Amino acid sequence: MATVNERAVLIGVHTQTDEHFEYSMEELGNLAEAIDVKVVGSISQNLERINASHYVGTGKIEEIRHFYEETDANLVIFNDELSPSQIRNLENGLECKVIDRTMLILDIFARRARSRESRMQVDLAQLQYMLPRLVGLRASLGRQGGGTGGGLQNKGAGETKLELDRRVIEDQIAKLRRELEQMQGQRETQRKQRQRSGIPVVSLVGYTNAGKSTIMNALLERMGAEVDKQVFEKDMLFATLDTSVRHVKLPDNKAFLLTDTVGFVGQLPHNLVKAFRSTLEEARDADLLLQVVDVSHPEYRFMIDVTNETLQDVGVENVPTLNVFNKSDKADIPYPRVSDPNIWLSAKDGQGIDELVELIKKYIFKQYSTCKLLVPFDRGDVVAYLNANANVKETNYEEEGTFMTVEMLANDRDKFDSFIISH
Repeated sequence: MATVNERAVLIGVHTQTDEHFEYSMEELGNLAEAIDVKVVGSISQNLERINASHYVGTGKIEEIRHFYEETDANLVIFNDELSPSQIRNLENGLECKVIDRTMLILDIFARRARSRESRMQVDLAQLQYMLPRLVGLRASLGRQGGGTGGGLQNKGAGETKLELDRRVIEDQIAKLRRELEQMQGQRETQRKQRQRSGIPVVSLVGYTNAGKSTIMNALLERMGAEVDKQVFEKDMLFATLDTSVRHVKLPDNKAFLLTDTVGFVGQLPHNLVKAFRSTLEEARDADLLLQVVDVSHPEYRFMIDVTNETLQDVGVENVPTLNVFNKSDKADIPYPRVSDPNIWLSAKDGQGIDELVELIKKYIFKQYSTCKLLVPFDRGDVVAYLNANANVKETNYEEEGTFMTVEMLANDRDKFDSFIISH
């Protein structure tokens, strides 16, 4: 949609109930810049409610048009999702290209998506958005296509190109849904396997650009994971869309799975939330959520609210949550500091990562228990397994075999029950 040469005017309506209007306009500018659109100015209007036909009051259209021409802009971006009729009326009134916040976010997602699944999820959201807006987005689609040749000759009065496009889009939506359902099934199977393994799952959630990927990489680095296991991080909105799952092994052989999820943003398009539902559900089955918050941002409390609302939308409820207040260095807040379930740290300089690991352990390793085992000498395989996969606190060699005091998962406890002499 956007090219490097695009110059945009931002338009917003400030209704009486919107306490975060100034920030949402600032965020709209950041979203535009995320796809190399230069913001040349903005116009806002105070209204009791959004105008049903033109979004802004009809008298404002002329002011926008003059400003658009003065600034040599070639694009107007509106701060809310526009209805099909609003797009049509605005394009007619302004005689220029009009896009809304939803189209902008969808375009960013389309550019950032890397895996096949996330590309399909974005495609589905874009098609669902386009379907009711075909007329407004491309007025030229309304031309009659019947009777002009090809396979349409026998269709009497003919079928409009609009109807053809609608049918093509509906077919594509159905196909993408089928394929995503298959992938969701595979994801569900993987989740069940992880649950059966008994390894706890920790899921990172939070607003876009709060530092989830930086925290993931800091944790992996602290645990000595290879560099190729690290995830992409960059100071920009929606730097990563693909869910990453990493196995984190601690020095005492305890382990957990760390999963990353797509970042949230104010007014995240409904279709996008639905499309990414299976990805976001990673958080629903987690044993612990780390809600990463950019505490240096003046609107960080609003960001927490947006994250909580989006999680509720996909059915994430009653999962223990730690609030990880990242970027404390920028906020001039003393760190590292722990006040369970809150922790203040800076993932960039690594201060607070050790404390975060200790806090995570407190929450997720409750299912570990300490047992005493006596393993016959001819079962060296059991001893080797426990040394590699459990926290062996003590080992003594006695006449009957190897005597071990081991902290282990319930699954392993069941597996080696015959060697346990006391819990």
